[in-house]
Amino acid sequence: MNDLEINIIPCLNDNYAYIISFENQALVIDPSESLPIIKFIEKNNLNLKYILNTHHHFDHVGGNLDLKKKYNASVIGSKKDKNRIPGIDLLLSENEEFIFNGYIFKVIEVPGHTLGHIAFYLESKKAVFTGDTIFSLGCGKLFEGTSKQMWDSICKIRALPRDTQIYCGHEYTLNNALFTQSIKNDNKIEKKIKEVEGLRKNNLPSIPTTVSEEIKLNLFFQADKNKIKSLFSNNKITSEETFALIRSAKDSY
Repeated sequence: MNDLEINIIPCLNDNYAYIISFENQALVIDPSESLPIIKFIEKNNLNLKYILNTHHHFDHVGGNLDLKKKYNASVIGSKKDKNRIPGIDLLLSENEEFIFNGYIFKVIEVPGHTLGHIAFYLESKKAVFTGDTIFSLGCGKLFEGTSKQMWDSICKIRALPRDTQIYCGHEYTLNNALFTQSIKNDNKIEKKIKEVEGLRKNNLPSIPTTVSEEIKLNLFFQADKNKIKSLFSNNKITSEETFALIRSAKDSY
């Protein structure tokens, strides 16, 4: 029996959508535009059954209606975004599951970037699709949520098994790595920068990252560490306050 395949589909300028296929059946996560998805589906003779959205922003749902019309696919997203995701059919909440050909996608509510943001956790493949909540070496801007909400969301992802692969919504790794270097330079981040520069030079994605890699390098994952707190204030401030200071520094970077 064939295994589930995860395919990275570049969209727009720096977005990633993900087409997940099993034999000739497929779903897509966060199709910001329809054309790259259609090209892949047609080239590989796939039957697109489902469209999964992590949140309502246009650069994650822009292809929904075209794909739904062309393939009669069902749109799946957060119950909290029922009025903001185009064409939504199935509304899911924390810990609810969606099953695709026997593979279970568990919903993790991760508000902060938006209030209705969710991640899809595919435990059997050691993969989580985080949209704009977690990036490689970064996290999303707080457009709707609070620092506390985003910190709590980061902690949820950080608590997953360390070998879990993180598939995020954008190719932001190099910029995030350079920001990290500006705050806390060491051999690890220098090595990461060279690695990402090599990948991007060859037009290859720096994604997926892993929970382990983010624990090691992502400043936002380290907001509860005294060494990081002392870089922004002192080790007496809370983890949430430290996160807010890191986010503010990144926003003005």
